[in-house]
Amino acid sequence: MALHPANFLITQGSFVRHPKAPELGLGRVQTVVGDKITVNFENAGKLIVDGAVIELQIVDPNADPKT
Repeated sequence: MALHPANFLITQGSFVRHPKAPELGLGRVQTVVGDKITVNFENAGKLIVDGAVIELQIVDPNADPKT
């Protein structure tokens, strides 16, 4: 599968949230390799997200009210 179109904007260092698992908290992208996005989430640690299936939400950590 190909990367979800919205995930093309995600790069190493981007701050994201998982739309279907808000309990994971704020995440920082470690790597993007193909459709696999490795994210270090504040409440869950390092997870590999399938970027072909999940559209991560890019957030500004300084403006994000959930942090």
